[in-house]
Amino acid sequence: MAIKKSELYSHIWAGCDALRGGMDPSTYKDYVLALLFVKYVSDKATVDANSLIEVPKGGSFKDMVALKGKKEIGDGMNKIIGKLAQANDLKGVIDVADFNDEDKLGKGKEMIDRLTDLVSIFENPALDFSKNRASGDDILGDAYEYLMMHFATESGKSKGQFYTPAEVSRVMASVIGIKHSSKRTPTIYDPTCGSGSLLLKAADEADKSVTIYGQEKDVATAALAKMNMILHNQATAEIAKGQSTLSNPQFEEKDDLKTFDFVVANPPFSLANWSNGFNPGDDQYNRFAGYGIPPEKNGDYAFLLHIVRSLKSTGKGACILPHGVLFRGGAEGQIRKSLIEKKYIKGIIGLPTNLFYGTGIPACIIVIDKEHADQRKGIFMIDASKGFMKDGNKNRLREQDLHKIVDVFNKELEVPKYSRLVKFGEISDAKNDYNLNIPRSPRISRISTHI
Repeated sequence: MAIKKSELYSHIWAGCDALRGGMDPSTYKDYVLALLFVKYVSDKATVDANSLIEVPKGGSFKDMVALKGKKEIGDGMNKIIGKLAQANDLKGVIDVADFNDEDKLGKGKEMIDRLTDLVSIFENPALDFSKNRASGDDILGDAYEYLMMHFATESGKSKGQFYTPAEVSRVMASVIGIKHSSKRTPTIYDPTCGSGSLLLKAADEADKSVTIYGQEKDVATAALAKMNMILHNQATAEIAKGQSTLSNPQFEEKDDLKTFDFVVANPPFSLANWSNGFNPGDDQYNRFAGYGIPPEKNGDYAFLLHIVRSLKSTGKGACILPHGVLFRGGAEGQIRKSLIEKKYIKGIIGLPTNLFYGTGIPACIIVIDKEHADQRKGIFMIDASKGFMKDGNKNRLREQDLHKIVDVFNKELEVPKYSRLVKFGEISDAKNDYNLNIPRSPRISRISTHI
């Protein structure tokens, strides 16, 4: 019998409850998700001899069950995960959490009881993944995404940035056109991939095999991304970790940046120390040549220019950035003017406020399309800021909002007070001066509010 998603979610969330009190939610996700991974691959190995993940002797969930109530449970769980990691080249991926950490899990009996309870929750017969066939293996990937959403919600302002809300990811995946790619195996890249949720949504939209590349500076978050890929049957995805994409991009070809068919990204907003580790004025990849260097204390355009440089001549991409990129002057104004003149920007989608974990400021999706730049007559703009529902202390796009955005954008439908193709002549004239903040210009304010 297949596992019901609701039942799976409730049992796994109970695992989180077993850890509460000893650590921050941003930390206990490492424990719960690691145990979820071990349970899943152990169950699958019992029914699939050709499983992508080898479960070695002494490296299974059953070995963890045998440790329940024992003094050495913490150290034993570390060793079990270590064996599983060693057998599958997953060191530094699934062994990030220390199950013998007294500061986080308590000393003596407190640790024994906490870890015994945690293992018991995953031991529940309702969580037997070996029997999960009718609903498809992706149920576990869905549960993983569900947990990360809750971790992002509970982690507060500074620690929820590893996750892009699923609805926003789906919009981005839909508007870059990956579903209609003529490439047999298109490549897709995220330079700030977090837990990989955005990459996976794009891969789902492709409806064919894709080759996935991602880079994430935070080692623990990169580990989440790699586990996430495996659980979504994307085990061959390349996730580079531990380096800043701007100072040390990890995907190269012949001493230049590797280029991709599609790029999606949700980079950190207005990063102040974006140039740490390299000199932008002497960038070996020429990412700023012909545009100018972004302000020292604001990296929004640094990430956007990295994306542009990482796209093939036929490439398409989508990037989430704060609204300020649409109208700020100085160096950013000059970069924006250059991008507009090259006609790389296909469209701008203004989003509701308070959608993202880590910030409540309004943001937009910048859609890039190099392939059709020569024929482009203007920039298609959507003001989707009013379509959302309240969900606790956050806002969320509803299905109807998502479908409206995607349908209107892909068909370039002009809807009063919602969307319009703004011609380049309007954008560049003296009144607008390459300002893309729609309400500022009476000539193009027919879209109305706050793009």
